[in-house]
Amino acid sequence: MCGIAGYYGRPAGDFRRNDLLSAMIGAVGHRGPDDSGVFFDDHVGLAHARLSIIDLNSGHQPMTDTDEALWVTFNGEIFNYIELRDDLKARGYVFRTQSDTEVLLHLYAAHGPEFVNLLNGDFAFAIWDSRARRLMLARDRMGVRPLYYTQRKDGFYFGSEVKALDAVPGFTAELDPLALDQIFTFWFPLAPRTPFKDVCELPPAHMMLVDDNGITVRPYWQLDYPDAAESQAEEVRSEADFTRELRELLMDSVRIRLRADVPVGAYLSGGLDSSIITASINEISPQHLRSFSVAFESAEFDESEFQNQMVSALGTRHSTITCRSSDIGDMFPAVIQATERPIVRTGPAPLYALSGHVRDAGMKVVMTGEGADEVFAGYDIFKETKIRRFCARDPQSTRRPKLFQRLYGYLPGLQAQSQSYLESFFNTGGGGVDDPLFSHLPRFNTTAGAKIFFSQDLKQTLNGYDAVDDLRSQLPADFGRWHPLSQAQYLETAHLLPGYILSSQGDRVSMANAVEGRFPFLDHRLVEFASRIPPKLKLRGLREKHILREATRDLLPPAVANRPKQPYRAPDAPAFFGPSAPAYVAEVLSPSALSQSGTFNAAAVGKLAAKGARRGTLGFRDNTALVGILSSQLWHRRFVAGQSNATELSVNYA
Repeated sequence: MCGIAGYYGRPAGDFRRNDLLSAMIGAVGHRGPDDSGVFFDDHVGLAHARLSIIDLNSGHQPMTDTDEALWVTFNGEIFNYIELRDDLKARGYVFRTQSDTEVLLHLYAAHGPEFVNLLNGDFAFAIWDSRARRLMLARDRMGVRPLYYTQRKDGFYFGSEVKALDAVPGFTAELDPLALDQIFTFWFPLAPRTPFKDVCELPPAHMMLVDDNGITVRPYWQLDYPDAAESQAEEVRSEADFTRELRELLMDSVRIRLRADVPVGAYLSGGLDSSIITASINEISPQHLRSFSVAFESAEFDESEFQNQMVSALGTRHSTITCRSSDIGDMFPAVIQATERPIVRTGPAPLYALSGHVRDAGMKVVMTGEGADEVFAGYDIFKETKIRRFCARDPQSTRRPKLFQRLYGYLPGLQAQSQSYLESFFNTGGGGVDDPLFSHLPRFNTTAGAKIFFSQDLKQTLNGYDAVDDLRSQLPADFGRWHPLSQAQYLETAHLLPGYILSSQGDRVSMANAVEGRFPFLDHRLVEFASRIPPKLKLRGLREKHILREATRDLLPPAVANRPKQPYRAPDAPAFFGPSAPAYVAEVLSPSALSQSGTFNAAAVGKLAAKGARRGTLGFRDNTALVGILSSQLWHRRFVAGQSNATELSVNYA
């Protein structure tokens, strides 16, 4: 795991290219504190900051082939590199190192850009082909590793984080209003858009070719599901067949992700998914595994009981940090510096602290359970949608809406709500059942309620822009033919997962502390297989992840194996008010700071802050608004204040 940066073109300005590349990679040096290097010629510059995990002594980058015709800077891991290397050796290729980086160079030489289809890994890389005078960039299928870029008159620039671009002389940052509107609707901007105007991210499963003729971006893989009728046809296979194949794929995914020349640990949340991964590691490699957890003072968020059960069952060498509300408030500015985007939940903060704890324990790599909820239908939103469709078939029922209280038993505030509130909030009247976004409209509408705090100037700039319509226009052509559960899974897997879970809650906060996360549930073989599993085997009644539970129940204590989903959450408003409230809250919410950013209505924000200070806690919409406003203001203070004149970008998405 590393940081990469570079350019294509002839950077303007009175500076040496070595200094430019050193500044760019230095800005993301936290991603790779073990080593760094640069390469440049007349057309291109590549830079690398290394977190050494495989081939500790010979993996220096940028790396070249024996002819010095190909150069690569690479962030991530290729988990099937051993099999790929053996195949290349059989074809006559000679290796000088044991690293997966050298495999990329020889694969490119053998297959050209299409070699990316052979990779099983989490990656973002750039390969310079000096003979073709072409720069190739690519990002992994699921969007685990980030890659940002911008185009200027003097060239094309890229980096693992926008901080690398911010180090380029003349670069200036400006807010993209549409991206902010999307964040206040979906929790993330729709790729390739970012909060930085004229800065894009390469979408997951895409490659990019840059040469003197311009820039071309195209997908090399896409998430797909069978038509609804075809998914029913799969039911001729027995549940036992699916269970057996799932177990084999999962164990192989864990096995190849244990490949490292440093110890591999595990995050253990106490939920089903991380428990399965931790138990699988123990099954494959019965060493004294290190595991790590975050606990909370409040019982509403804490899962320590189940974490301790797993530790007892597996005998891992375990350590836990306890995250207080005041801790979240204190670290929040550092979290926003890491995420490089406004966020509407505080969930990334405890994970930022946890990765710091892992780093302090001397570990560089942890496996986690992310992806199982998306791939095997574990989120409450899938069950909620099923109940909403059930209610729509009998809108007059007074009993059916009560299922929401049963579903969200961990939300005390929901239990006290009236029948009319439940019907309204969850849209149980039957309207919109045919909308392709039916599953997610309550979430989108609830989050978007925080837009009432947008300033008049921002509203005029948005000029009636509808983020939900924008998302509708980007849905795959086959989306309408998929089973409703598959449609909902696609929205989570293709959008929320890379846009928020793997970025703000994943790579960005872990790599801020030079810790690499690995995600066995996101092996593309497993994702493709799971897409073909009949929906009724993923969501059996209201039992989420049914097939995954059946495939792994022998690995877990019954209390964990049968435990209903409790989503990961963290304290919001209480982190920013009370006796230990951090001083920056008043500063960034002051009328002068709000006026400087121009994004929010100062009077309305003042009332929101007063309500938070008075009550110490807020409802869902106000919580979302408070966190979103605070993070936006912190983002503006860190990246935009005093800057202007954003760059222009023109890219062909083929």
